[in-house]
Amino acid sequence: MSGLLALLDDVAGIAKVAASSLDDVASQALKAGSKAAGAVIDDAAVTPKYIHGFDASRELPIVWRIARGSFKNKLLYLLPAAMLLSQFAPWMIPPLLMLGGAYLCFEGAEKVWHTLVPHDTHEVFPEDAPGDPAHLEETKAQGAIKTDFILSAEIMTIALAAIPESNIWLEAATLALVGIGITVVVYGSVALIVKADDVGLLLASKGRLGLTRAFGRGLVRAMPGFMRLLSLVGTAAMLWVGGSIVIHGAGEMGWHAPYDWIHHQAEAAAQLVGQATGAVKWFVTALFDGLFGLALGFALIPVALKLLVPLSQRLFGKGKSKAH
Repeated sequence: MSGLLALLDDVAGIAKVAASSLDDVASQALKAGSKAAGAVIDDAAVTPKYIHGFDASRELPIVWRIARGSFKNKLLYLLPAAMLLSQFAPWMIPPLLMLGGAYLCFEGAEKVWHTLVPHDTHEVFPEDAPGDPAHLEETKAQGAIKTDFILSAEIMTIALAAIPESNIWLEAATLALVGIGITVVVYGSVALIVKADDVGLLLASKGRLGLTRAFGRGLVRAMPGFMRLLSLVGTAAMLWVGGSIVIHGAGEMGWHAPYDWIHHQAEAAAQLVGQATGAVKWFVTALFDGLFGLALGFALIPVALKLLVPLSQRLFGKGKSKAH
């Protein structure tokens, strides 16, 4: 009997340790995932473009197909790569983070540039393009999954850097939870966004109450503005997060001047206002991080157009594929 009680006591102790570890994984995953906000918002803002023009009955299956590809990107490819980096080459994480941050700055600045200097992108949508609809769906889905791989690499690298150093299994579990949670949030949001018009039309045409029909019409009218707002927020988040990553990475590698200058400006602004100092510091820091990200992104645009795009075309073919 005493042996059984001792065994039960050991099992209870193990259960407590496991529960504590799960709590640690969940809290660390939440903190790490929040650090990747810029890339997450951008992912949610970009993906609906790949669904545009398909029959309504195909929208959710395509979203699910892209989501499956995103799970595979994060869990089968990027998670093992991140763990190998963490264990055998942790010195590579800051440069890779800075590279991902620079990419975010480039993407955000490119969107700003296209807004300031509009031009035709000559995008081909499914209803305009000739050929087999199944082939077009396959092409769009594969393009979205490739874009997701780039954004997922940024998300997983940012999250890895935010996870406190611990044993490899706890880090892997935390990173896996981040990947799963972010994928569910992003593609759940995408599914809601792409079906919002259909829901609005259904309510407007078949709602039994006047209020229901009015809500449906309002939803349909609001969606274009919401998509523009989502794109704007995504662009601002990319510039802010990208600039912050590059500045912090530069500090870790020995160049502290940009970080110190921004920190000084934030402290001075907080003292000047005298109220809500935490919010003022955050706003000023985010503002200067974003402005730095915009400047860096503008500087990278000619590098990408004159060097990287021609190199990509030479290596992978003449067709220019654009992530955004």
